[in-house]
Amino acid sequence: MSKTVSCVAPAQRKQAGSYMSKKMVSFVIPAYNEREYIEQVLRALDKVPLPEGVRRELVVVDDGSTDGTADFVESLRDIDSVVIYRMPQNSGKGAALRAGFSIARGDVLIVCDADLEYKPSDIPKVLEPLLSGQADIVYGSRFMGDIKGMKFVNRLANRLLTVTVNILFGAKITDEATAYKAFNRNVLSSINLKCTGFEFCPEVTAKTLKRGHKIIEVPITYEARNIEEGKKIKWQDGFIAIWTLVKYRFKD
Repeated sequence: MSKTVSCVAPAQRKQAGSYMSKKMVSFVIPAYNEREYIEQVLRALDKVPLPEGVRRELVVVDDGSTDGTADFVESLRDIDSVVIYRMPQNSGKGAALRAGFSIARGDVLIVCDADLEYKPSDIPKVLEPLLSGQADIVYGSRFMGDIKGMKFVNRLANRLLTVTVNILFGAKITDEATAYKAFNRNVLSSINLKCTGFEFCPEVTAKTLKRGHKIIEVPITYEARNIEEGKKIKWQDGFIAIWTLVKYRFKD
């Protein structure tokens, strides 16, 4: 069941300057046992500057946390743009994102992890091509920006995934597995996502490219955390990601 902590008012329909008809940005935040970081993340996202007339909502999807993440988010009543959805059980990042997309009301949706590996200060760069009408999909590329603390094996896996995407779909991107992915709502509405775990990234990349959408990239900053700090993705997920790319190259 879902529970709304506090919702922003419905977006107004009149145009705001040159920023097309994009009136609300939904930050979709899957969270599993992220009580330690979630407040800092939400407060940072709540302060991300948006163009005049563009509103925000922070959609937190608690994926069956056992550390009180959801209850803690509910206690942050001074962040009035937060909406929380509770998954009935831990189902994986992909399932949490699909739930978040289904309840988000924004014209633009951006995926934001509930940790501090990615910098909220980079978000305006990610959103600008969408809000100005120049793009339908924008990825924040770590490999075009600044990377700190990424292990060699993880760097290699990321490169392999990106090369696989570019070969299979004729793309020219630099960072397939980035967490900062932003979409116009109509793009996500046009594809049928089936992911439950970390295969969200390869599935959404494969399906949007296969439908002819162009992915624009902007440079971002990334500072990796380790397993002790709560990092959850495992080496096995790399093999699942490659299989997902191959699978969706030949099927819907």
